[in-house]
Parts: sequence; C-alpha cells; structure tokens
Amino acid sequence: QNVRVIRHHITRQSLGYAYVNLHSTADAERCIDMLNYSSLEGRPIRIMFSNRDPSKRRSGKGNLFIKGLPPSFNSKDLHDFFQGYGFGEVVSCKVALDEQGR
Repeated sequence: QNVRVIRHHITRQSLGYAYVNLHSTADAERCIDMLNYSSLEGRPIRIMFSNRDPSKRRSGKGNLFIKGLPPSFNSKDLHDFFQGYGFGEVVSCKVALDEQGR
C-alpha cells in the first residue's frame, strides 16, 4: 500500500486530494463501496479510480454540469439519483458548496 498526499509546490499545503495504491483491484473496489461519500474530519470525500490519461480527463466526454439542485442534496444523493436511471456507471460527482456550506 502507498499513500501520496498532493501538496502545493511552494507552500507545501495539501491541495485536498491524494492517491492511494492498494494491493488489488478488489481492495480498491471495496474501499470505494465502503467509503465513497463518507465524511473525513467533517468533509465529504469522493473516491474513484485514478484516470491518469490526460486526453480522457480533458475530453469532456460524459461530464455534466447540473444546476438547480435542492439545497438539501449532497454528493451521495446526486450519485444515487443518476445511478438509479441506468445511464451507466457514475464515475464521480460532486455538489459544490460555498464557504458557508450551501
């Protein structure tokens, strides 16, 4: 196992994400199933397989912007909503919040 927290190159402050390498794909899938959208020190975390292919990350294929969500919706609610319609696997989703958590 290997954990790498990504930090700003000058300030060394965490940028809020990390890479975790587990022993097997099965371990990684179990981690996603158990911990995705759980709270870590009061903040919801998202866990997904890393996609290091920059062309796929920048392609925009399959990426959606959703506006007008109910104020009570969180990232897990959004994931479950889209997953329930059978569009395929939801790789990642995040409900953006302001500084007040709204």
